[in-house]
Amino acid sequence: MTTFVLVHGAWGGAHSFHLVRPLLRASGHDVLTPALTGIGERSHLAGPWIDLSVHVRDVVNAVLYEDLRDIVLLGFSYGGMVVTGALDEIGDRVRELVYLDAFVPADGESALDLAPGLAGAVPAPGAPGLGASWLVPGPERHYDDPAEAAWSAPRRSPQPVRTLTEPVRLSRPLEQWPCGRTFVRATREDVAGGPFTAAADRARTSDAWRYAEIDTHHLVPQNRPRELAALLLDLAG
Repeated sequence: MTTFVLVHGAWGGAHSFHLVRPLLRASGHDVLTPALTGIGERSHLAGPWIDLSVHVRDVVNAVLYEDLRDIVLLGFSYGGMVVTGALDEIGDRVRELVYLDAFVPADGESALDLAPGLAGAVPAPGAPGLGASWLVPGPERHYDDPAEAAWSAPRRSPQPVRTLTEPVRLSRPLEQWPCGRTFVRATREDVAGGPFTAAADRARTSDAWRYAEIDTHHLVPQNRPRELAALLLDLAG
């Protein structure tokens, strides 16, 4: 049995994996989908103090308190920032690190550094710490299934701004960690370039990475759950 820890993206929640979890469990594996503070299922805890470090702690504590080891740790989209920041505390518990159409930051980089296009949605520094001044609305997303769109779209929530502006901390480059590394690209997204294209190019041309593609838009867990589950089950061995 493999334990999968699946970390959702910005404006999302653990519910983003609701189509993937049963597929992995049906194959006899365990699945943990921690909800990040201030968004999704935990949007009632939103506040101007929520930053990337809080989200890293959400994942680290979920792994440590459950005493999980030899895990497959997946970060989807913004979740790539989170799983990267978690490595210094739980890297020795990770067998395979999976970036699903995700940010792949180096030490000292923020999501905003990697995606300068976010700047238009980010409140100006020094804005009052109330309400919309510290919340970033999410972009529209493409769902292949209208029923899934009707279910998921109302569950998207604004993102606390400091999660996008705080830099990640990582003591050594990703390629130096003693675990496998896989990047999965959603081929219909970000086609003109951008952070996910750059990360895909890095993985595709490196012997230190596995690389895979899924033919869909960015919301892979909801658009192609069976293809994603099959890929993860292959990694489980």
